[in-house]
Amino acid sequence: MDPIQLSVFASRIEAVCDEMGAVLKRAAFSPNIKDRLDFSCAVFDAEGQLCAQAAHIPVHLGSMAYAMADVVRCIDWAPGDMAVVNDPYMGGTHLPDVTVIAPVFVAGVLLGFTANRAHHANIGATSPGSMPISRSLEEEGVVIAPTLIVRAGAPVPEVMDRLAGDSTQARGDFTAQVSASRVGAERLGTLIDAMGVEQYGKALVALNDYAERLARSALAEIPDGVYRFTDVMDDDGLGHTDIAIAVTISLTGDRAEVDFTGTAGQVPGNTNCPLSVAAAAVFYAFRCLMPDNTPACAGSFRPIRLHAPEGCLLNARYPAAVAAGNVETSTRTVDAVLGALAQAIPARIPAASNGSMNNVAMGSRAVDGRPAWDYYETNGGGMGAGHECPGWSGVQTHMTNTLNTPIESLETHYPLRITRYELRPGSGGAGQFPGGLGLVREFEFLAPTQVTLLTERRRHAPWGLAGGEPGAMGENRLNGERLAPKVSLNVAPGDRLSVATPGGGGYRKG
Repeated sequence: MDPIQLSVFASRIEAVCDEMGAVLKRAAFSPNIKDRLDFSCAVFDAEGQLCAQAAHIPVHLGSMAYAMADVVRCIDWAPGDMAVVNDPYMGGTHLPDVTVIAPVFVAGVLLGFTANRAHHANIGATSPGSMPISRSLEEEGVVIAPTLIVRAGAPVPEVMDRLAGDSTQARGDFTAQVSASRVGAERLGTLIDAMGVEQYGKALVALNDYAERLARSALAEIPDGVYRFTDVMDDDGLGHTDIAIAVTISLTGDRAEVDFTGTAGQVPGNTNCPLSVAAAAVFYAFRCLMPDNTPACAGSFRPIRLHAPEGCLLNARYPAAVAAGNVETSTRTVDAVLGALAQAIPARIPAASNGSMNNVAMGSRAVDGRPAWDYYETNGGGMGAGHECPGWSGVQTHMTNTLNTPIESLETHYPLRITRYELRPGSGGAGQFPGGLGLVREFEFLAPTQVTLLTERRRHAPWGLAGGEPGAMGENRLNGERLAPKVSLNVAPGDRLSVATPGGGGYRKG
């Protein structure tokens, strides 16, 4: 396959993922999916190896790339089937992220899969928004092992009823996911038919080999050596603080070994994560060092080896709680990996970004004639400054790639009012190139509400580089009173919650 043919093939298979995403966005009911775009789409081969992905959510995609092979082996697939799964210990991230997988058969032969993963604000957790301050997985909602939601082209009603209950919004979102995977499977089948099965297989081999060559070339540019870094999580929400994430990166030629020995053991709270989430953070950090045209497929990760001791924070044992591990611990893992790489290639690594997805989950159960509702959002902050540029302000960084919920949508769907939404002055770290500014977002509650906050960088500031100053720590306040980084509380109509997100670290002493 010549370079032009390979480039065309890479674009065509990536376009399958893009179309899946377009269908999911337009068909979904919830603001979480149609407005915030908290979803991801990808294509896999028959063994569950990543072939292509859209530019969606790094923590979704990297974890699928790491663990899909184990998931697809759990089912005896037939044409027209689709499976649903969210179990973090079987390739998931945390329970709200639900994946729908469709096999692709051509002439009766299984040749691949399409998959999409989307965040559901209600997955049956002990608190509204399904991001509780939890101690075990069962408190975080319904655990879905790989289960057929469509069999031979027909929906399986009992599975949909179990997942969606009487929620029109949830039923609409699951139906949108099924539709997206169906469209992806049809488009991939059309592509294979047009190319022929043999040529399609050869193209996948060529694509992965090309990605591997680019990845090895990028790694070879980094000086050989052993680089170490330790960063810490603020807390686990249950009183355990300064939880270490230690990484050792060994670079030899065109290979990288990433070892998290020395990381704290798993904790009672929900900042634990499965190994697939840690892998997503590692893949993301190294992918940022590869050329822009590197195909997003399994080949690009072949030169990278990962180890995290079983039972540590980044490789927790079932049934450890993991709700915040996917969003907060993954982000700190990126900080640790980049901190180590900054010792090897300081001119290519930025200072720490805001370091938190600044998660806000809220809602209420049906009471006194008021309907139940669930809402979840992440909030941006400051990006870390780089060698030759300041950090961006008020953006989602690293492991998340979602949007904010537009105020008009939020106030239309929920008993909430946004009274303040602005950049946070002075929050970026000082330096020749200053860090980006965080945000301030203030909610006024119009009905009794239960709120859960899962946030980080409230005790430890995002670090600067080359003498640059750290960014400002974040602050959460209710009616002016400071709150803990991770907290669940009940609020009354008229109460106001302010979430001030961290700024990015500065680069080089100013």
